[in-house]
Amino acid sequence: MAGSLFNLSANRRLVAGLLANLLSSICIVFINKWIYVHYGFPNMTLTLVHFVVTWLGLYVCQKMDMFSPKSLPIRRIVWLALSFCGFVAFTNLSLQNNSIGTYQLAKAMTTPVIILIQTTYYKKTFSTKIKLTLVPITLGVILNSYYDVRFNLLGTVFATLGVLVTSLYQVWVGAKQHELQVNSMQLLYYQAPLSSGFLLCVVPVFEPLTGEGGIFGPWSLPALVTVLVSGVVAFLVNLSIYWIIGNTSAVTYNMFGHFKFCITLVGGYLLFHDPMSLNQALGILCTLVGILSYTHIKLAEQEEGKSRLAQRP
Repeated sequence: MAGSLFNLSANRRLVAGLLANLLSSICIVFINKWIYVHYGFPNMTLTLVHFVVTWLGLYVCQKMDMFSPKSLPIRRIVWLALSFCGFVAFTNLSLQNNSIGTYQLAKAMTTPVIILIQTTYYKKTFSTKIKLTLVPITLGVILNSYYDVRFNLLGTVFATLGVLVTSLYQVWVGAKQHELQVNSMQLLYYQAPLSSGFLLCVVPVFEPLTGEGGIFGPWSLPALVTVLVSGVVAFLVNLSIYWIIGNTSAVTYNMFGHFKFCITLVGGYLLFHDPMSLNQALGILCTLVGILSYTHIKLAEQEEGKSRLAQRP
């Protein structure tokens, strides 16, 4: 009886965690898009707000003993912090200058770029099945980009830079966690304030501080509240990701991530009237098939590797 009650409580917590991640991940995309479209809030300043709120949130978590910070030498995470700035800034610029469909599908190109980086510079090998899943992913992105009526040069540049920097960041995150023997939250706890400091130096160069469009400009109360809410949601996205992976498995999180991907695309079509032709829909479907195939094969290979290790005397 006690075991049944424990399982019921655990299931409720799991459902609550999944719902929190679903809502926060979808909300952050639409809130940021709303801020760009309706308020014209500067991109890099919004990123700075996200970093500061994320660090404050992690500081509160640390004080609540949700994780223990580990002292890290700043010089060993400088490039990681810089890439963190770049990946958030460029993906936000991609969202600002592209339709949500193009933004999401461009992000799908992160997987093949990571494979290319790890194969070229880290001498990591991937199976033929994994490499074949890149075909439908790439084909889907090409289909969507070709038929997207909002396709533009500036949006393409930002999307490309976003993919490259995001890929480098994700590769470095794994390498640094192994090298420094820290978990994701411990690493992010140092990244966020360091990245905030870098952006604080750069923002005045690219964005006005006062007047129309400046951080200290005549913003309305609804605009400021929306920006603050965006920062809180950005923190919740990170926190819920770590919670789900820590309490379930990578399979659960990845499959749930694809579900969020589909909902976000449909939401962009319904809320922001992003155009979606039949060819774009086919591109989305093709990309989604490739992502699902990649996830399934990759996780199956990981399980097979664990089984082999377990069978060794």
